[in-house]
Amino acid sequence: MGQGSVTASCRTLGCTRSRGPGGLCSCSGRGLFPCPASQTDDEKEPLINEPRINERIRVPEVRLVGPNGEQVGIVRIEDATRLAQEADLDLVEVAPNSRPPVVKLMDYGKFKYEAAVKAREARRNQANTEIKEMRFRLKIDEHDYETKKGHVIRFLKGGDKVKVTIMFRGREQSRPEMGRRLLLKLADELQEYGVVENMPSQEGRNMSLVLGPLKKKAEAKEEQRKAREERKAAGKAERAERAAAKTAKQTSGEEPA
Repeated sequence: MGQGSVTASCRTLGCTRSRGPGGLCSCSGRGLFPCPASQTDDEKEPLINEPRINERIRVPEVRLVGPNGEQVGIVRIEDATRLAQEADLDLVEVAPNSRPPVVKLMDYGKFKYEAAVKAREARRNQANTEIKEMRFRLKIDEHDYETKKGHVIRFLKGGDKVKVTIMFRGREQSRPEMGRRLLLKLADELQEYGVVENMPSQEGRNMSLVLGPLKKKAEAKEEQRKAREERKAAGKAERAERAAAKTAKQTSGEEPA
């Protein structure tokens, strides 16, 4: 096929670049390679978020990094591939946007396995901080106040933020300073569990304050887990002690006088 021609399949699939000898095309942006627009599904590279490795790295030269992080320098891709084969390792492109691209010698299968293990561990330990909300009336009685304060403490100890809202009714809207005093009183009583992240601010008929936990969500969950395990162990020990005492009592009762 001539240098300036474009195949029907290539044009139909949107490629208008000129094609070189052997059906090569520059539409990939990486030099003359088989045109992706005219390739079959089996010929196309998979569109995945993985680095190019080994024969998929198609550049004249690369900056090579050894398996232990040592800088080898700029070498031809053929030489880098040969070194990888001699060491029974993979050639992995780690910085494709560098000029030339940076590649590293590594066991790619082992690398992917370890990365997957780390990702699973990170997901297991991940804990997203939620924003809970607790609403108070301006003229709340002492019992309700203590009950709601207990809920706020529980949220903070669990590692969550809490938005505390005072709802004004009727003429109460003309006394915003009373709502502010109530919010600051609550924040002062909860210094042991949280800190004020947003000072009281009024929005329409409501005034809100945001409290943040002293500990991160993951830390709080870990402490709660340990506390549950301790309670479980204590309960088991107590049951074992009661069973031993019961057995001892029965044994002593069976002995002849």
